Amino acid sequence: MLVSRGRNPSAAEVITQLVQNPELRNRVLTTLGLLMLVRLGIYIPMPGIDRVAFQQFIQQGGQLIGFLDIFTGGGISTLGIFALGILPFINASIILQLLTASLPQLEDLQKNEGEAGRRKIAQITRYVALGWGLIQSVIFAVILRPYALEGLSDAVFITQTALALVTGSMIVMWISEVITERGIGQGASLVIFLNIVATLPQALGSTIEKAQTGDRNDVFGIIVLVLVFLVTIVGIIFVQEGARRLPIVSAKRQVGGSALLPNRQSYLPLKLNAGGVMPIIFASALIFLPITIANFSQNPLLITAASALNPSASNPWPYALLFFSLILGFSYFYASLTFNPTEVATNLKRGGVAIPGVRPGSATATYLEGVKNRLTLLGGLFLGAVAIIPSAVERATSVTTFQGLGATSLLILVGVAIDTAKQVQTYVISQRYEGMVRQ
Repeated sequence: MLVSRGRNPSAAEVITQLVQNPELRNRVLTTLGLLMLVRLGIYIPMPGIDRVAFQQFIQQGGQLIGFLDIFTGGGISTLGIFALGILPFINASIILQLLTASLPQLEDLQKNEGEAGRRKIAQITRYVALGWGLIQSVIFAVILRPYALEGLSDAVFITQTALALVTGSMIVMWISEVITERGIGQGASLVIFLNIVATLPQALGSTIEKAQTGDRNDVFGIIVLVLVFLVTIVGIIFVQEGARRLPIVSAKRQVGGSALLPNRQSYLPLKLNAGGVMPIIFASALIFLPITIANFSQNPLLITAASALNPSASNPWPYALLFFSLILGFSYFYASLTFNPTEVATNLKRGGVAIPGVRPGSATATYLEGVKNRLTLLGGLFLGAVAIIPSAVERATSVTTFQGLGATSLLILVGVAIDTAKQVQTYVISQRYEGMVRQ
């Protein structure tokens, strides 16, 4: 077998492990089979709905639904039984993250109860996902009621549609957990990754058709847009992997009589983009919410006020500035949830570890707070630029075939691909050292 000590496994070593190792092969096949099952459920239709009329609604003004449709791989627009997909579970996970930071009981479960506490939080997340999925299913059924075929009463239609949607969502949640446990990668992330990838063939086909039938300006615009996407992907990779490594040293320890162990120097990594894709998801949902409410209410005043936030409006600057500000604000909010400088400083002091040139305790907490704020500012500015620039280029080039494949989709695609590749590499490295031990 091809092995390489001291560095990450090569592609040849990964392929060799995949062919020769039955456990890794079974995990990969299990993951692929379950993901295919998720895609199949999207195309199992819910009965009693006029799909043509609903498609017109999405194209005319259902922007929030169109945004969520990206994460279901077209499940909402096709009105399959897996239409909600993994969305209730993702929403429940976000809710539990926010509650864990604010409720001492949940925080104690996560930090002090070990594996049992994490399993209990996972069980609570499932219950929250069921309740949230039921709420979303009822709301979605009410939205679909004007597009129902004749012959069904309101109560019957809403009940059967909501039950079908919440059942499909719970099946997708179970599949994602099976992937996490018995497959490769994080199940929920891979389901979203698959749904986004499923929209690429249609976008690529429309782009190729536009390049073949359009004029020279269209071809130039497509080339510019593709280059912008490629540069954006490279930038996302650097930022996702980027971190500030703060040097930390442990105090000398006396062993036995007078022997002293030398200082051990290591690093405390602080990620440049601690929030990942969450700030863009929160900002997108919040900025599209007034537009959707205005369209549902059919109030002329609300429609006029919300039209300024429409990305396709004649003046896109109000939308761009508000979207950028929301992303920056949510970046700070999410960073405050994921990193507590006071807690980290306390743990460093208890372990006899310090940052060179910084006194332990409150001074370390203040220093970490300043570093976190600077990193969050850089990460938030990058997320805002990634969210705005592709849309601005699409508008300037008049190439809308990639519409929907924006910053959120690119961040998810790159992030999940990196995490899954790292898990495969970790598994191959573990197999490499197990082989060395057996030898």
